[in-house]
Amino acid sequence: MRLPCDSTLSKIKKWSYFNIYFYTNFKRMCYEKNKQWFENWFDSPYYHILYKQRDFCEAELFIDNLINQLKPKPGARFLDVGCGKGRHSIYLNKKGYNVVGIDLSLESISFASTFGNDNLQFYVEDMRNFECSDKFDYALNLFTSFGYFENENDNSAAINCVYNSLLPNGIFVLDFMNAQKEIAELIQNEKKTIDGIEFKISRFFENNFIIKKINFSDQGKEYNFQERVKAINLNDFRKYFDANRLKIVNLLGNYKLEKFNAETSDRLIIIAQKE
Repeated sequence: MRLPCDSTLSKIKKWSYFNIYFYTNFKRMCYEKNKQWFENWFDSPYYHILYKQRDFCEAELFIDNLINQLKPKPGARFLDVGCGKGRHSIYLNKKGYNVVGIDLSLESISFASTFGNDNLQFYVEDMRNFECSDKFDYALNLFTSFGYFENENDNSAAINCVYNSLLPNGIFVLDFMNAQKEIAELIQNEKKTIDGIEFKISRFFENNFIIKKINFSDQGKEYNFQERVKAINLNDFRKYFDANRLKIVNLLGNYKLEKFNAETSDRLIIIAQKE
């Protein structure tokens, strides 16, 4: 809890301990109430349980293919935006590159930081307003770590922060779902049992967002979370990139880096260069 740093602080000294307790807890409750879905869900231990079976081999194959495609110089600097628990960052660092990973989730960054070293650092940052004193050769935003925001301006702000983090002619790789195919093949209801917890998952498309509701119980308590990802298509991304002086130089459709096809590709992988 951060106490006020202006003249209010002098007033607090005159308050009783009860009032200070009430004030701090009231502020905390307001913060919790106003948290967006990704702040609650990504910091929940259940998020990591549900997705613990993500394919690390597939992630490493993707990075290997990217390196073959991009041909970075030895010791090149990478920024991993929305790095989660750092699986891509850690593997990139093992390949000999200098990597900084940022994510809004304190829990994810705490875990990723256990793998840190002089050439691999992790920080809690919001992709909409971060600033980098050092610039990077490459910036990555992988595994649909975008499209979470209700406000359209937030998406452009995030792209602008990436632009500002890159060196001249730096490369940005954004890996997103192929929204058109995702909507067409949406699995409406699904159950997954992991670590003895039965996750009941429902999906639907509403107001241009793909919404996933996640319900389960654990130790006698009911939990309800959701994920909301905007169905951003290629034309939308072109607008974001053009507005932020990033020139799209390649479009790929899967982790084998085959060409993008709007109807059949599983992924929309955009490679753009800072102008």
